[in-house]
This record gives sequence, structure tokens and C-alpha cells, in this order.
Amino acid sequence: MRLSKTTLISFFLLRFGRRSALSAGLCKLFHRAEQERRKKQKMEKGGLMDHRRDTNRAVLVSVEQFDPGVVLRRRPGASKDAKKLHRTLSQLGFKVEIHSDLSAEEIYQLFLQESMRPVKNCFLAVLSSHGDQGCIFGADGKAVKLSRIFSYFDNECMKKKAKVFLIQACRGTGLDDGVEVDSANDTRECSVSQYLSVPMDTAVMYATPPGYGAFMHPLGSVFLQTFCTLLRQGDNRNLELTRLMTRLSHMVAYSFQARGGALGGKKEMPCFLTRLTREVFPFAEPGVDPSAMSPCQRGLLS
Repeated sequence: MRLSKTTLISFFLLRFGRRSALSAGLCKLFHRAEQERRKKQKMEKGGLMDHRRDTNRAVLVSVEQFDPGVVLRRRPGASKDAKKLHRTLSQLGFKVEIHSDLSAEEIYQLFLQESMRPVKNCFLAVLSSHGDQGCIFGADGKAVKLSRIFSYFDNECMKKKAKVFLIQACRGTGLDDGVEVDSANDTRECSVSQYLSVPMDTAVMYATPPGYGAFMHPLGSVFLQTFCTLLRQGDNRNLELTRLMTRLSHMVAYSFQARGGALGGKKEMPCFLTRLTREVFPFAEPGVDPSAMSPCQRGLLS
């Protein structure tokens, strides 16, 4: 018969008593072994061996102030978006990092590194800056091609993991001059190649369709502020990602309306692009498994 360590230690404690140096040492060994056993049992219970490393992550890149000499206006309100996103996503269990006013090359390097780091189920990226169709601008005024950022995540490390990108930037000049928006240059149509540049199991939510500007206010952007508000309301966080983004589009399109001047009455309509191959619930409450619910039950979350 094979005896465990804890059984043998218990035998010696009973045999020699607790007053000897030997029994004192065995007692410490017993407690240490018991603590390790309980720790291992706790981690294995959820099927995760390291909760600290195996987490969902969110990376926020926010450009508010551009370098001297760069002909791009400051974006008041960007820092407010970042703070609210940090607070909201942290409460939803994401490990959140904020990177402010990075150059184009620094943004590339950041996402190259992030694409090689392990993640539990979902990686969320938020990019907020001035922009044009297919790119945003770093603090140095140089273009950051979104297709290149997306391509980094087409690797083994991120295979079968959900990748979600939120882009707060203009994609054209669809708004009149003088409006505080994320300024852009040309209006170009979205091509099939841009769609195919998005890896599998990836979803991209733009603040606006191709050719249009995205509203930015000193209190924050319409798109990202509404996103945070949505996640805090009711059971929205438990919605499947596609349904959540549809609801976000509805809130932005029907709840927001610009006021005053030539922009009075103008609206913003987010644009959702997805290559997800399954249902994704990145913000669901711990202990809740919406994927196990029937379609009828999931409908009750609405």
C-alpha cells in the first residue's frame, strides 16, 4: 500500500508527539504540503493553471497631443476616453494598459509585442487618433496602417483567440471644416483587400463608415463614451459580441445628434467588420456561460 506525504507526516506527529524538534519540523512540512495541495486544487478547478498570466487583455493607444511642427490639431477628450475605458474594462476583468502620444513606429512595435503575448480568450485594442481611410496617425504625424497592425495577430499565439479592435478616428472628410473631429485627408472606398487583411476570429468596429469623420468632444468621443455606457447598463456585458456591437451602433446612431452651426442635426454611424467564426462573449460576467444558453435564453438578456 502506498501512503501519501500527508498521511506519513500525520503518523509521525501522532507517534512522536508535538514537543520534539522533529515533530515541529514535520508539522511545518505538513502545513506547507497542505497549502500547496489546496492551491493546486483551486487552480485546477477552473481548468487554468495560472490565472495571473492567463487573462484577457486590453491595450489602449490614445494620441491627444501631437509633436511640435505636426499639422494636426490637439484632440481634447481623448484622455477622458482612455480613463473611462480603463475603469470600465478593469471592472470587467481585463488587464488594461494605456499608451499615450506614441509615434507611428512605437505603435507598430507595441502591437508586434502584444501579438506574441498569451491571452485567455480575448485581446481588445482601442486606437484613438486623427485618421484617414485605412490608417491612423502617430504623434509624429506619420501614418500607421491598420492592415499591418491586424496582420501581426495572424499567428499561432493568437490562433483561435478573439481579437477585437475599436477604431476612434476619421476615415474621410465627410464633415465640414471647423468641426472638432478626428481630421482626415482623402475619401477612398473600402477595398476587398482591406477586408481580407483582417485575420480570422477578428472583429473591427470603426467609429464611422469609410469617407466620413468621427465626432470628438472635449468630454470624450461619442463612440467610445457610448461603448463604456453600454457595458455598464443592465446585462449588456453578457451579450454576444455581434449583438453588442449592433446595439452600440443603434445607440450612437439614434441617441447622438450634433448641435449648432452647419453641423446641427448631423449624426454618426459606426461600422462593424467581422471575421469571427464563432460566437464570442468577451465581457460576460464570471461564472456566467452565455454560450451554454439556448438562443431563447440568450434573447432574454436583451
